[in-house]
Amino acid sequence: MGLLDGKVVLVTGGGNGIGRDCALIAAQQGAKVLVNDLGGGLAGGDEGSAGPAESVAQEIRAAGGQAASNSESVTSLKAVEGMVEQALDTFGGLHAVINPAGILRDGMFHKMTEADWDKVIEVHVKGSFNVARATIEHFRNQEDGAYMFFTSTSGLLGNIGQTNYGAAKMGIAGFTIIAARELRRYGVTVNAIAPGALTRLTENLGGPVTEDRKERSNPRWVAPIAVWLASEESREVSGRVFEAGGGILAIAEGWHRGPTLEQVADPTTLGSIVKDMMAKARKNAGMNGQDLD
Repeated sequence: MGLLDGKVVLVTGGGNGIGRDCALIAAQQGAKVLVNDLGGGLAGGDEGSAGPAESVAQEIRAAGGQAASNSESVTSLKAVEGMVEQALDTFGGLHAVINPAGILRDGMFHKMTEADWDKVIEVHVKGSFNVARATIEHFRNQEDGAYMFFTSTSGLLGNIGQTNYGAAKMGIAGFTIIAARELRRYGVTVNAIAPGALTRLTENLGGPVTEDRKERSNPRWVAPIAVWLASEESREVSGRVFEAGGGILAIAEGWHRGPTLEQVADPTTLGSIVKDMMAKARKNAGMNGQDLD
């Protein structure tokens, strides 16, 4: 018996990296998998290719599982609605969406183009909205469904050179928390994962790629929590952000109110007040999740 026996799972960005491992492990746990991948480059593009998605689907079928492929873009609501129709027509249902589809267009903010900002926001934020919006009526009607969105420590903690990507990923974390609160009444769970994995998107970030780092940051360490969150065992878990990979599995704890005083009307009095509050406040975390020095 697998965790996902009888389940149908849509995996976006499933042709490579984290998405590929999510698709393979979901199938190993009994799911019928619709593997979606645009087949574009790291920076995105509309030159979609069926190759990556179909290759993973073939790998699943060769191992005795059930899978189909789709090469449309999550940036189109109509295209994602087509993915839902394909899952229903091919497998007779849809129960979970794992959504790691993404791109990078890094750069220091003072050099960033409007196009690089817009495209990253479109793929990550609008793409997350699209997969949720296209599937939510189906999930509500069956009173069952699970979303796994992908955020990043770049957004939760802040990584230099990634204002567009970080803003998008922080937006996904906020979307996750609010959607979880709205949809719990319908039996639908919404969670997010901040992966620590070496993929095509991240292999040039974070220093030397040693053998130890390659092993600790293999995407296969991220996929298990995504697959578990798609299962019936996770029905009571919603609105949480998990960190996975890079040697850890953790729950990221959100913003909490720090030092607090009565509201102030006179801005000329704020100098000493804010200085005292700053001395008492916990520092922002760095990319390692610990307080900055």
